Amino acid sequence: MSWLQKLKQGLSKTSSKISESLVTVFVKKKLDQETLDELEELLISSDLGVHTSHHIITKLAKHKFDQEVTIDEIKSDLAQILAEILQPANKSINITTKPHVILVCGVNGNGKTTTIGKLAAKFAKDRHRITIAACDTFRAAAIGQLKVWSDRAKAEFISGSENSDPASIAFKAIDAAKENNSDIVLIDTAGRLHNKTNLMEELSKIVRIIKKQDPDAPHETILVIDATTGQNAISQLETFHKFINITGIIITKLDGTAKAGIVVSLVQKFKIPIYAIGVGEHLDDLNEFNPEDFSRGLLGL
Repeated sequence: MSWLQKLKQGLSKTSSKISESLVTVFVKKKLDQETLDELEELLISSDLGVHTSHHIITKLAKHKFDQEVTIDEIKSDLAQILAEILQPANKSINITTKPHVILVCGVNGNGKTTTIGKLAAKFAKDRHRITIAACDTFRAAAIGQLKVWSDRAKAEFISGSENSDPASIAFKAIDAAKENNSDIVLIDTAGRLHNKTNLMEELSKIVRIIKKQDPDAPHETILVIDATTGQNAISQLETFHKFINITGIIITKLDGTAKAGIVVSLVQKFKIPIYAIGVGEHLDDLNEFNPEDFSRGLLGL
């Protein structure tokens, strides 16, 4: 199955919800104010958010108000507007220095450790030498899981004893990367609820310690977001960004939700890069984000 087929299949819960609702909304052919209002409610209920939904409806009305339209035309127009909104997120991780330090964070259960493993595999495929730091010292299972991914990518693996200081492991990993000539350092951190201030401050400490090794590091700070959290993803990004400078996001579990519209809402509000999206558990189920493909998949096109 190609990536486009996987993406369309992964977004099917959201696209089915939108498509079924569009049939109900478009009981008449003319795009009048009543139909626009119902369409706006549909977009809001699909987790695109109030502000984003209003923006989309305003653009749609500007070109099609009081005209006769079909559902297929509306889907195509919506996909084009969504792709325009998502365009600022269309960026890749650019390896600019050596070692290029990538810190990965997120709340509990967002698929962070698996995402790091998949990133390591992709970097290894591009012939990059990798060091992985297991800074989630609270879960032995996370360290074991990450070690398996590390071995697959033939990466150097740096860990510490259970409950040891995560910042010291990050420091040690960057030291090791310099010694073994690694291109990339991937740093896994413990999952933490964004509303727990002490845990967020611990994350800030890891960043401070990393900067002692390289003032410009981390060169990327990626927040992994579980798509099933819907609008709660906005408060997650706001809080993490307040404590550490988030430079990009990766969205996981898009195949398990009808709330994939949250991706559009996040980009509209924060204008932040989406480095990858995930639609499954397999190695090739994480891929770079493409605004046009995502928008068309979201509408089942």
